[in-house]
Amino acid sequence: MQHFELTWNGGMEFVGTTPSGHKVLVDSTPDKGGGDKGPRPMELLIVGLAGCTAMDVIFILRRMREKVQEFKVEIDTEREESHPKVYKSIHIKYLFKGENLSEKNIKRAIDLSQDVYCSASATFKRSGATVTYSYEIKS
Repeated sequence: MQHFELTWNGGMEFVGTTPSGHKVLVDSTPDKGGGDKGPRPMELLIVGLAGCTAMDVIFILRRMREKVQEFKVEIDTEREESHPKVYKSIHIKYLFKGENLSEKNIKRAIDLSQDVYCSASATFKRSGATVTYSYEIKS
């Protein structure tokens, strides 16, 4: 079992501590009593998803000896309008740049992340969200 902590700093500002000892500030907008000093909790879920799948993909492509020079993940989301306003659709766009990158290997790495390794993606899918992806390769 992992242990997380969240400490209130006043207003709507909190500091979370992860099991690995890292800290992250979360806050709300001024109209909701926050100081806008950090991301919202729901934003962190999507950043976590991006990090999870990006790390998978880069790890796999390195093992395939692909020479990725630049890599970025962009995510567009849609949430339900009524509370609890869960994510209902998530589209992940993987952007690659490198010399002679194999499209077959890139697609394989993304598929392995999405279908096997990425716990964050699996969590969203199990919650009922539709998770789709696309990719773009530039040399």
